[in-house]
Amino acid sequence: MLLRMMWSRLGAQRVSEKTPAFITASNIVCQRFESKPRTLSGPWIFTRTLHQQHLHKKHTPSAFTGATSVPGKRAPKGPRTKQPSRANQPSLIEDKDMMQCIAFATADQYHLPTLSQALISQGFQEVDLPRDASNVLVISTDRTAKPDDSALIVFFREGSVVFWNVEEKMMKSILRLLEHHEIQPYEVALVHWENEEINYTVGEGNTKLERGTFILSDETDRQEAVLEKFAFSNALCLSVKLAIWEVALDDFVESIQSIPESLKSGKRVKLSSAEVMQKIGELFTLRHCINLRSDLLLTPDFYWDRENLEKLYDKTCRFLSINRRVNVVNEKLEHCTQLTDLMRSHLSDKHSLRLEWMIVVLITIEVMFELAKMIF
Repeated sequence: MLLRMMWSRLGAQRVSEKTPAFITASNIVCQRFESKPRTLSGPWIFTRTLHQQHLHKKHTPSAFTGATSVPGKRAPKGPRTKQPSRANQPSLIEDKDMMQCIAFATADQYHLPTLSQALISQGFQEVDLPRDASNVLVISTDRTAKPDDSALIVFFREGSVVFWNVEEKMMKSILRLLEHHEIQPYEVALVHWENEEINYTVGEGNTKLERGTFILSDETDRQEAVLEKFAFSNALCLSVKLAIWEVALDDFVESIQSIPESLKSGKRVKLSSAEVMQKIGELFTLRHCINLRSDLLLTPDFYWDRENLEKLYDKTCRFLSINRRVNVVNEKLEHCTQLTDLMRSHLSDKHSLRLEWMIVVLITIEVMFELAKMIF
């Protein structure tokens, strides 16, 4: 019996060794996905990474055109402004002949007097504007990207800068110089992610915004052309600043995202009174920046007696969907305010309940002492 069992086991092992392995299509696919990872330069890994980010709801910050992974940080979302449809965009041949207008929001504010002195000392020329165009610095330079138009740089005190046909190397140099005159600067990755880039050209007829492109008139004089660029730049400035605030609001929403879930499941919300007051302060600071300190709600006074410039400004704001984005942001702020008010009320009730229990305990202790005196 023992020899028979040993012989059967030995036969089973030989059969298993001789049995051929069946390879199915699913196995081949699995082996391909488990092979060595591809580099980031391939299009396959890019689409697969986006799919994984959508499934796991994780983001990786990106700066310029590359993507880097930093643990604990979330990249700002994609472009927020309304872009022209593919049918309305210029062709690639036309795009090569056009010049670029690029806007950045790099800080909360600029110190324009010291910035002006630093730029003039390096050979830049300041362009004069009307007296009612306050809190703006316009600089001209000879370092043009293309010879079709002059290079112009518009600095707004609110912390944004717009480059018109400026050489890329010069643009980077000015951004580095700008770091010494910034008040509360933003992160570099955020600055280069939330920018606005619009092509422009010089042509016949009136200055206008058409098919997502600025078309400047070749018949206007230099001073009028500067004012038209200022009107376009003003709208771009609002757009990039609003994009920065949208990212700040998204971060705030993400920081309080666990509170409704905890309340729904009946769990204890682990937030102290100081933390709740800090959240309320962040929320009101953001609301103050959007609704009170900026020109997002009203047209600036500069355009009241300049109807032509006001049309360019309003049309650019509509193209960038500024009013719609402001309404969405204010709606989110309203919901966040209601949630923080709820948390403050909850903590207040919790504190009152704690005081009531302390009073009950003290009264109980006093009664026990009185009973002890009567008994003993």
